[in-house]
Order: sequence, then structure tokens, then C-alpha cells
Amino acid sequence: MSNNVSLHRVLKASPEKVYRAFTEANAIASWLPPYGFICTVHEMNVKAGGTFRMSFTNFSTGNSHSFGGNYLELKPNEFLKYSDKFDDPNLPGEMITTVSLQKNIAGTTIKITQEGIPAVIPAEMCYLGWQESLEKLAKLVEPEIPDA
Repeated sequence: MSNNVSLHRVLKASPEKVYRAFTEANAIASWLPPYGFICTVHEMNVKAGGTFRMSFTNFSTGNSHSFGGNYLELKPNEFLKYSDKFDDPNLPGEMITTVSLQKNIAGTTIKITQEGIPAVIPAEMCYLGWQESLEKLAKLVEPEIPDA
């Protein structure tokens, strides 16, 4: 049985700004972890064949889990596809995440599919985590703050 999630949102920001949120280490660390977690980006080489490594730390307990993967396909401001897997052997398998960005009248339509989620992680919990992450992503990319 496959353990997958699919998400769809419309963000009031340009595809360029949304793409930057996925490809800049400080940006992704600010929005990717669900509420209550801190993200540390250890490595991020954003290019086809490039690798990344991150860890999420539970702010309440201090426990963390690390993961990493490879960028499989990139089309700036339009598309990202990457693999990732947890370092914990109790969370086996490789996940593939696909992110599509399409300009629309309001800003950007974003579609995310994550496939191959380890069986011990309920898809519903992963979906809820992504919901929180996308809420944080919107708060990062939607404000238009002029230079002062």
C-alpha cells in the first residue's frame, strides 16, 4: 500500500518568490518544519544531482530527527523534484517530493506530491504537517514589505 500525500494551494506571491523559499537555506528553515520544531539546514546544494541534509528538532523535548536527499530535477520558478530519506533506520524507504509552481492571476498555484512516506508515519499526520508548513510558507512569501 502506498503512503502518499497531495496538496494544492494558491499563494499571493510570484512563482519566483515561492521557488526561492524552497531553494534558500534560511528561507526553507523558517517555514518547512511543522509548528513546535526548529529546522537546521546542514547542507543545501540546489542543482540537479545536488544533495541536502537537514534536521528537525522538537522544541519541547529537544529530540531531533535528521534526513537528507538529492535534487532530481529542477526548473527554476516552475518545478522541483527531490528524494529524501530519514537517517533513522526505523523510518525506512525513500520519499519523492514533487513541487509544481504555476503563475496565476492571484500569484502562484502550488501543487505538492510526496510519495513513499514510511509506513510507520500515518499519511494523515504527514498531510497535517504539510498543512502547517504551507501556512508558514504563505506567511513568508505573501507579505510585500518595501525596503526602508
